[in-house]
Amino acid sequence: MKEYQYHIFAPYRVCPLGAHVDHQHGLVTGFAINKGVDLWWTPSGSPCLGGEEDPLNPPVYGESHVHLESKTFEGVVDFDIDKPSQVREHHWGDYARGAKFALRKRFELKRGITGVIQGSLPVGGLSSSAAVLIAYVMAFAKANDITLQPFEVVKIASEAEREYIGLNNGLLDQACIALGRKNGLLFLDCDSNDWRIIKRNPEMPEFEIGIFFSGLTRSLVNSDYNLRVYECKTAAWNMLAYTEQPLKTFDKTFLRDIPKATFEKTRIAMPARFARRAEHFYSEYRRVRQGVTAWETGNLKLFGKLSFDSCESSIHNYECGSPELIAIYEIMRSLPGVYGGRFSGAGFKGACIALVDPAHKEEIQKVLTEKYLEQFPEYEKTFQVFWVRPDDGARFVDPSNSPA
Repeated sequence: MKEYQYHIFAPYRVCPLGAHVDHQHGLVTGFAINKGVDLWWTPSGSPCLGGEEDPLNPPVYGESHVHLESKTFEGVVDFDIDKPSQVREHHWGDYARGAKFALRKRFELKRGITGVIQGSLPVGGLSSSAAVLIAYVMAFAKANDITLQPFEVVKIASEAEREYIGLNNGLLDQACIALGRKNGLLFLDCDSNDWRIIKRNPEMPEFEIGIFFSGLTRSLVNSDYNLRVYECKTAAWNMLAYTEQPLKTFDKTFLRDIPKATFEKTRIAMPARFARRAEHFYSEYRRVRQGVTAWETGNLKLFGKLSFDSCESSIHNYECGSPELIAIYEIMRSLPGVYGGRFSGAGFKGACIALVDPAHKEEIQKVLTEKYLEQFPEYEKTFQVFWVRPDDGARFVDPSNSPA
């Protein structure tokens, strides 16, 4: 069995409140969960554990070379870390190249890695791309003796996804993955980048997180995700123009910078689709504030209701959600033991998440599966239910003898 020197675990994430607002510098919440991406690796130019002559170990590559294999996707990835990133190849290796791209803007990189990566859930909507990027950023930094604080990892990985992969995201995904803690809720202000972990109130009931995978996969870059970002910015531009305020460049324009009172004055004048996007932002800002208070006081019932309300706004104001996701949401909302939930991630295909009373989870899984497949029998072989818990953020696992 191949053995590598280091093992990084980067968890997937779920966001119960704060949907679709991080790119407008809003308020968000989230958990890292106990499923994610594993990256086993060794700095290039040195043999893996077991010795260079061991035929069961990977070959030793030149110091600057990156060689990656995947247990999830076909093919291998090879490039040199000390050379500029070329254009995207639309291949799973783009995420490693993106991590290199963002790190090289700040540091000199001389040493690559030899490794293998694997994801633990075949599910869209949990930000697997952000987890992969964070794992690569941490590995490349370690291999080159670069010390990064957790929020630096967040910013570098987010920059890689925006500028190299081409997804106009905020910091939500990366922050949950890097900063999450198993005993608390991450609360992040995407304007100031202030964040804190709100510890779980001892009076709060037990819960697990259900992940209900519709059976559809999706790519955010090819979905309407980027379009929604532009619509939010256009709404902000409308408000500035109607109130005769100076316009900023599009990349510097955010709904967070415009008071809700301005929106109330101008909403009737702008096209309805832009007003709906802004309405989602301002109402979600209020829901996150209320949700943080509910979490602090252990009121899981109210916290869950706010998550349901968030999903309603996602459907009607933000206008995301496939027929499959909406069906799952409507079914789970009616089931006993479901505190709350919403679409996971951007809400285009993918999955729904729910906070669930563990005593009801078997019945929830049974009834939801039956009702969903009655409507969409074509997903009988791909619809899946997973149960997860909050977990700590991305980290190095015990490096001794981590087998791949």
